[in-house]
Amino acid sequence: MTVFLTVLLLAYLGICTALFAYQRSLIYFPQPKSWGNPDTTLHLKVKDAELVLTARQTTGSKAIIYFGGNAEDVSTNLPSFSEAFPAHALYLLHYRGYGGSTGSPTEAALQNDALALFDHVIKTHSEVTVVGRSLGSGVAVWVASQRPVSRLILVTPYNSIQELAAQRFPYFPIAWLLVDKFESWRYAPQVSAPTLLIAAEHDEVIPKASTEQLHAHFKNGTAVLKMLPGTSHNTVSQHPQYLSLFQSML
Repeated sequence: MTVFLTVLLLAYLGICTALFAYQRSLIYFPQPKSWGNPDTTLHLKVKDAELVLTARQTTGSKAIIYFGGNAEDVSTNLPSFSEAFPAHALYLLHYRGYGGSTGSPTEAALQNDALALFDHVIKTHSEVTVVGRSLGSGVAVWVASQRPVSRLILVTPYNSIQELAAQRFPYFPIAWLLVDKFESWRYAPQVSAPTLLIAAEHDEVIPKASTEQLHAHFKNGTAVLKMLPGTSHNTVSQHPQYLSLFQSML
């Protein structure tokens, strides 16, 4: 029995070690850039990386910054966004390791890059709406808690990545193992911009309860939660009301 328990403990510790060592490969799935041309591609140099942006630059006060999901090629959004928001300049960030951006993605790196992008955009556009989808919702909440964004739109957002990971691996000490926690609940109370949360009715990745918990952390009167019927985590953007909800905020 002692030998059996020892083997079991070693196996458990081995799995914990593997989860710690490879955790970021379970969070980030870098995608190449598949759409665009030199006219729709910008480069933003930050301290230790060069970031690629898929963009449509226009004059005027209004701009949208978009942070995508963990396995999203954000460049594919540019045609539909350009049609839906003709008065807005568009800046879609390819995270480190995605779409030609250098470096490797981490929570701290994505947060710093997002602030650098906002600071760059606000120089020429006084009304900046920040949009985050799935993983990017955590990045967007962080920016809105630190900078004067005009509007905040969160698509299939979560309360925290740590909570989602703990649900997926319930028998492991995720709070100790996880480095990139993306605790959106921690930053939501600091957001003063009008905020829209968009949930998918049949989201198989982000539980409804997680989105509702995040919604509850915003100050009263700040955030509105909308549910798109008949959609899943990956099909929410295909709903005919998806971009209409964006337009209602702008």
